[in-house]
Amino acid sequence: MAPKKAKKRSEGASSNVFSMFEQTQIQEFKEAFTIMDQNRDGFIDKNDLRDTFAALGRLNVKQEEIDDMLKEAPGPINFTVFLTMFGEKLKGADPEETILNAFKVFDPEGTGTLKKDFVTEMLTTQADRFSAEEVCQMFVAFPPDVAGNLDYKNLVHIITHGEEKDQE
Repeated sequence: MAPKKAKKRSEGASSNVFSMFEQTQIQEFKEAFTIMDQNRDGFIDKNDLRDTFAALGRLNVKQEEIDDMLKEAPGPINFTVFLTMFGEKLKGADPEETILNAFKVFDPEGTGTLKKDFVTEMLTTQADRFSAEEVCQMFVAFPPDVAGNLDYKNLVHIITHGEEKDQE
């Protein structure tokens, strides 16, 4: 099947962003967008970002931080703009760095670990929800330390390279 490239150019240059991702990835981005679009108006704005941070446990996000995030967009952030922004950020990024950056959103202090309870709650309540059994299997494969923290840097390394990272 030949790709239909010479369709209408009036749709804007961003219409090719959908060809950058597989259908399953687009669906995952759509779920993330829907979670962030707290007021369900089809756009992510200041209040949506603030509410998203609050849902992640970060209550004292500075206004400048939110403004800086919104300035990265060329205009109002609808789903196509959201996808385009991710496409630009992920272009040329290796999978390990991409996954690590996703975890770092939940780890603003950069500790490299996340609380087991927090990870469990996020995996069982957000987007493609894990079952209790799936979460249990993950923690058997990647056990938290004695303080109940998951070393996500090691987890990401194993996901992308398939073996345990040597302890330095």
